[in-house]
Amino acid sequence: MDTPGLVVHGEAAPFSTALRSLINNCLYSDVRFVVGQERQEVFAHRCLLACRCNFFQRLLSQEPGPGVPSPVVLSTVPAEAFLAVLEFLYTNSVKLHRHSVSPLGRGLGGRGREWAEGRGNSLLFQPPTLQVLEVLTAAVEYGLEELRELCLEFVVKVLDVELVCEALQVAVTFGLGPLQECCIAFIETHSQEALRTRGFLELSAPALLFMLRSDKLGVDEAELVLAVRNWACVSAAVLERPVAEVAAPVVQELRLALLAPAELSALEEQNQQEPLIPVEQIVEAWKCHALRRGDAAQGAVCRRRRGTLPREHHRFLDLPLK
Repeated sequence: MDTPGLVVHGEAAPFSTALRSLINNCLYSDVRFVVGQERQEVFAHRCLLACRCNFFQRLLSQEPGPGVPSPVVLSTVPAEAFLAVLEFLYTNSVKLHRHSVSPLGRGLGGRGREWAEGRGNSLLFQPPTLQVLEVLTAAVEYGLEELRELCLEFVVKVLDVELVCEALQVAVTFGLGPLQECCIAFIETHSQEALRTRGFLELSAPALLFMLRSDKLGVDEAELVLAVRNWACVSAAVLERPVAEVAAPVVQELRLALLAPAELSALEEQNQQEPLIPVEQIVEAWKCHALRRGDAAQGAVCRRRRGTLPREHHRFLDLPLK
């Protein structure tokens, strides 16, 4: 009777080192990629990519014809992020960085807004590359669940004021619920700082909506109105659309009834010169002041946030601060 075989394992490190040496190595390479806006040439090995990733299996399913095969163009992924994906596919490990460690590739920039609006890259936004978010984006797009989870774990560990809005955009774009909740919680604790970042100005309208719906933002409504105006002006310039049109999906979440009458009057005057908020929304805020009690003083529009500064008329609001 044959005895069952025994699986024995050699050292993993030399095996990983050997495979790592093949990353972007033209030796025995049978597929070329042209990646990123810089159109960097990257060499890879068809069989390894196909057996490790269904995306590449479908992409590389056709056998190359005679002669020198044409390169596979992947223009939306930065070269550095693509090389990180290859590192994971070849070695099942990857070295992640918060920022780019090479001059290759641009950051997410307005990419989140461009995904949401269906636009191309904007030359107005060229922040430093947030390498881990680019790798996370590629992992999601290529269906690499293990790499996605590794990136999510890393992002949560290094999350800070400069990173959080960019991370929120990625979370909203790809429906990454846990990361989205983590980002909102961080913004609630560091609201004023987050509103002053480039990442805030680059949020898409759906991502900004998630932020504005929070009762726990540590910022006063007057500051929030100003921040939204700044966001809308930048977005309007990028998208080449009127400010009020760009702002329409998000201004409904501004709680104008929390402003004092003098603040509301000043906002109304500014709004006449520089339209941002629908007139009907300002009228509803005045109703809350006029009626003080009843239906007009109920609901989210009158609910104070954690950072709302006290004003005399707040004592008439039916809903206390939570």
